[in-house]
Amino acid sequence: MGQPVILTVDDDPSVSRAIARDLRRRYGEQYRILRASSAADALDALKDLKLRGGRVAVILADYRMPQTNGIEFLEHAMDLFPNARRALLTAYADTDAAIQAINVVDVDHYLLKPWDPPEEKLYPVIDSLLEAWLATGDREVADIRVVGHRWSEPSYQIRDFLARNLVPYRWLGADEPEGRRLLEAAGVGPESIPLVVTADGRALARPGTAEVAEVAGLSTAPNRDFYDLIIVGGGPAGLGAAVYGASEGLKTLLVERRAVGGQAGQSSRIENYLGFPDGISGAQLTDRARRQAGKFAAEVLNTREVVGLRTDGSARTLTFADGGEVSAHAIVLATGVAYRPLVADGVAELTGAGVYYGSAATEGPSCSGSDVYIVGGANSAGQAALFFARYARTVTLLVRGDSLESSMSYYLIQQLDRIDNITVRTRSEVVAAEGEGHLQAITICDGKTSLRTTVECGSLFIFIGAEPRTDWLGDIVARDERGFVYTGPDLLTNGQRPPGWDRDRDPFYLECSVPGIFAAGDVRANSVKRVASAVGEGAMAVTLVHRYLEAR
Repeated sequence: MGQPVILTVDDDPSVSRAIARDLRRRYGEQYRILRASSAADALDALKDLKLRGGRVAVILADYRMPQTNGIEFLEHAMDLFPNARRALLTAYADTDAAIQAINVVDVDHYLLKPWDPPEEKLYPVIDSLLEAWLATGDREVADIRVVGHRWSEPSYQIRDFLARNLVPYRWLGADEPEGRRLLEAAGVGPESIPLVVTADGRALARPGTAEVAEVAGLSTAPNRDFYDLIIVGGGPAGLGAAVYGASEGLKTLLVERRAVGGQAGQSSRIENYLGFPDGISGAQLTDRARRQAGKFAAEVLNTREVVGLRTDGSARTLTFADGGEVSAHAIVLATGVAYRPLVADGVAELTGAGVYYGSAATEGPSCSGSDVYIVGGANSAGQAALFFARYARTVTLLVRGDSLESSMSYYLIQQLDRIDNITVRTRSEVVAAEGEGHLQAITICDGKTSLRTTVECGSLFIFIGAEPRTDWLGDIVARDERGFVYTGPDLLTNGQRPPGWDRDRDPFYLECSVPGIFAAGDVRANSVKRVASAVGEGAMAVTLVHRYLEAR
């Protein structure tokens, strides 16, 4: 495949020559340095590389170019080489535009011109971009192919798992010619779907997510038996703890049962997160956080379910569902919450075949021209409504309460009001779902009149309740009646410390009823259910871990 490419595009010949010269000086032995004088020439070069099977590691684009500026060019370049790292070359006066590019098109960095001396202002940035690319850059979209049926729940589970873990894949229907050819080549029939075919030709019939994770290159086994810090859960709180723990020198392991990013990772756009005035998708935020954690050498363990926790002297030991174990000086519980099952006739039978929990972004294009219903009134439901409104003929938000004001952010309510094909129905509940092989209709009960109506429904997305799913903790740490974990001041009763507490101090703010075990984010009792607060608690938990380790 030849050397990977670093491409620069700048319409100023002197700048173009200067940056190519500096890049060759440092990277010329390992990378092919290409330069273009316009966005059109650069796109032609990228298309040629794509046809020839070339690899592009980094793209540097000048912001101010005629016809097509740097931001617009990078948007087109992402379609050809989505894994290439991207940076914008800009003058000081265009810094605001550069920050906009970081938010809108997921540019990784911007470089101010001039960049002298390059050892201080250019090479460290390029080194970081190349490091990030080397972690993911050689995976092509067609590496993994999934053959399945749209209304097959196992097929949906595999697609959703790959998408949420940001693993590129190609989806093929079992009734499509290429899908049938792959089934025939693997020597299996439609009963074996989903079929996962890897780049080297391995065929996995009806695989579990752990098998898929392994062939997709996701880490599924810890590198050591003992760590300074283990984080259970890879949502915003867990990722925040991983970044801060690893960056401060702790040997850190993050264990995620399903997909890094948690519920926030499914969000189509988060618009009230500090530092992103134009919003950022949950997938983008997750990808950046995961790369950032990896930069500081935090390990991320995928598809491993934790089923037990115990204390072994000063060690805290986690047990996995397969019987394996791993220990650490300190544990951070950041498992978040799960959506509560909707109890209604037919819903369980049609889950994965038109009924989904969470936004299920992979289903967006499939909703084209159909009527979509969303159950729930919190921010996640509002964000999903905005996302599916791009595809569906109509989107109806079914809210059990009298209004959205008590459960949804004001900015989201305003946006919903401005979209013509979105309707909000308050005091409404789904009481039944029906369909032959897949969802076709739902029955809605009006809470004001008790009138029941049955309507056609292409897809139903459920965002109700918040269950912490902490039964696996047993009696190890104190929890409230709903299963949320008590921490800090909530553990004190009339000034008395929790039973069994063996330290001559009160529990730290995020510490559980067992010293050295902490909780952060939505799983914690009385926490603020927002992405920013979860990230903040993850960082705070690491500070308290340090205090715990120093006082042992």
